[in-house]
Amino acid sequence: MPDEPLLRVQNVTKHFGPVAALTQVSVDFWPGEVHAVLGENGAGKSTLMNVMAGFLQADSGAMQWRGQPLPPSPPDVLRDLGIAMVHQHFKLVPVMTVAENIALDRMGGTQGRLDLETVIAPARAIAAQLDWQVDFDAPVHTLPVGVQQRVEILKALAGPSDLLILDEPTAVLGPEEVAELIRILRDLAAEGRAVVLIAHKLEEVFAVADRMTILRKGLHMGERLRAEADMSEVAALMVGEDPPRGAPVTGEPGPVRLKVESLSVKGDRGEAAVRELSFEVRAGEVFGIGGVDGNGQTELAEALAGLRSFTGKIERPDVVGLIPQDRQREGLALSLSIEENLWLGPVVHGQAGLGWWLSFSSLRAGSDESIQKYGIKVGRAQDPVSSLSGGNQQKVVVARVLGRQPELVIALNPTRGLDVKAAEFVHQQLRAAASAGAAVVLISTDRDELAALSSRIEFLLAGQWAASLAGV
Repeated sequence: MPDEPLLRVQNVTKHFGPVAALTQVSVDFWPGEVHAVLGENGAGKSTLMNVMAGFLQADSGAMQWRGQPLPPSPPDVLRDLGIAMVHQHFKLVPVMTVAENIALDRMGGTQGRLDLETVIAPARAIAAQLDWQVDFDAPVHTLPVGVQQRVEILKALAGPSDLLILDEPTAVLGPEEVAELIRILRDLAAEGRAVVLIAHKLEEVFAVADRMTILRKGLHMGERLRAEADMSEVAALMVGEDPPRGAPVTGEPGPVRLKVESLSVKGDRGEAAVRELSFEVRAGEVFGIGGVDGNGQTELAEALAGLRSFTGKIERPDVVGLIPQDRQREGLALSLSIEENLWLGPVVHGQAGLGWWLSFSSLRAGSDESIQKYGIKVGRAQDPVSSLSGGNQQKVVVARVLGRQPELVIALNPTRGLDVKAAEFVHQQLRAAASAGAAVVLISTDRDELAALSSRIEFLLAGQWAASLAGV
């Protein structure tokens, strides 16, 4: 092992208003290691990473880079030093192409004419090595969320990355892609990089990490070497208790709530995304749809929810709820408060008063009830929804969608990026919706999630059914 860590974090504390996101946290990150930072949503993992990468400034504490003091610096300065970060919520310019986004990240102070192909050549090589199908000429906003995540990873790996931070990089990848990414991360560490990984899935962590740091409620709970770590002990340090586990919904289904015949849907660039799908979903049933991201899942969900045009036939009930896969871009108005986001459902659907008159007392009572019912951890309901952890943001989305008691629920990767307890909470709500008579369509790239909830499962490949499982 080298004599000193590549990056040393010493007694870092960070508050957001009265909430302590980090309290006196100290961690060393060594070259040649994959170091996993574990914890529930709201444990402080992303806050710590954002401090390390310069996106947030700590209230107190210090950092050292290669044994020398590292003063608070903006992200571009730290990027040039070799600290690169792949964010869970993407930092891409939607209207620009993949190639332009990668080049933009590498321009810095470049003057004069830029040879785009030369700049993006390292990213192309890495994409080929990973066997990722990425259209470098496509505008980012036309790509599925899983492909956008790959672009973020390529962007970071294409530049200086002596210390590479990845915030939930496997959340949108299928099992084969996860295995390949694990191999790449091990190779990067073998080249002498420090690879820092935020993750929730302990199986993945134990497959790739050399060292683990566990955070809980902003506190450093312990550090373990993988060779000496026990998975159950690490899980207990993360959550403090074993979360309840549910079972697939197996009750007797009721009448047909959703009937789809010969459904075809086009993608944003006119390509065939869904091809001649036919299926039914009954009341009380959870119908699981799996597959690697980018095989028509997003387009299918949007067509079922009435948000995208299609050919074929869809028969659905009047009250439909969609839980989108990107809570920040598609599920929340980040500039509004927690209670205002909860109000959006009743306001939009005419349940907030009489005619044009809004009853704010009724709205506030409803949002307070939702906060209590769904266990949303808030300081004040008037706080910005952006101040919540990812798990609590997702609870706001779920509360607003399911609060209308929809007869059809479409959930697209509803637990992406959530910790074990937050994910199980979402699962409980979907089970409850099915038990109450809703038909639930669960579209997920997480096979464990599908197996835990679904009455039956189909798999999408290039917009068509590839395989099915019943009675899982």
